[in-house]
Amino acid sequence: MTRSAAPTRAVDLRVEPVDEVLDRVERSLQTRLDRGTVVRKRRSVGARTDRDTWVRIERRGLNKIGLQGWNGNECAALLEGIAQPVWQGCVVWRDADEPVLWRADETGLLPGPPIGTAVLSEDPKLPDEWWQGFNASIDALMAQDTSRIATPDTVAITQTLVTESIHSAFSDEFDTTVERWVPAHADLNWANMTAPTFCLFDWEDWGNAPRGLDSASLWGSSLAVPALADRVWQERRRDFESRDGKLMTLFMCSKILGPDAHPEDPRLKPARRVAEQIVAELQAG
Repeated sequence: MTRSAAPTRAVDLRVEPVDEVLDRVERSLQTRLDRGTVVRKRRSVGARTDRDTWVRIERRGLNKIGLQGWNGNECAALLEGIAQPVWQGCVVWRDADEPVLWRADETGLLPGPPIGTAVLSEDPKLPDEWWQGFNASIDALMAQDTSRIATPDTVAITQTLVTESIHSAFSDEFDTTVERWVPAHADLNWANMTAPTFCLFDWEDWGNAPRGLDSASLWGSSLAVPALADRVWQERRRDFESRDGKLMTLFMCSKILGPDAHPEDPRLKPARRVAEQIVAELQAG
């Protein structure tokens, strides 16, 4: 008789002790991590090495690793025409005490600092050249071929997920069938891009998704700054005006307006306004 796997313990790596993990990565990759450069996020930890590279370490439960694995950064190295750090290697190991895998990916350094947190409260005032680089990379990504399925928030995006998410927040009196699936970064926000030189990083969740997922995600991360949200909409207008783009905008709004919404979130009002308009358009056919 096989023993069922224990549930994965919820962990926030911003507060979890990680010294032993960093020590293991140093031994495995034969490098030294600059502890003064450590960046801690909820699901990952990163640091600069003594050979001028960057190592990103992620902890993920076995129940969150699907058939495609979780080698997104490695697979993204094969993408063409996209500004991203050069992937150099990795180490993966299973936790001795929990049903968890750890993965450390080593890449080239970013050309500049991340623009900010995932959701911005101030306009970063990006130059036109940045937007040109952004559009070129997103368009190039959409033109690629992959068998991977995008996993925003570590959950595989499917037609069922899209339908259930949208109908959980809005009317069910319109069709939510996705027409076009294209490669997407699936975690496109202001914490995963650099400026003043554009570069897109953290590719662990990329894969096929409904057209417009990335554009809607970035727009949703910008709603607290109306001028920035308008700029995202303007730059990716073709996505937003497509039927799939409208569905992805509702998909993003359902997350902002859902049961976990904070009553003082400045994104609530603009998200509700746009969602009501899109629902009316879709109901009208």
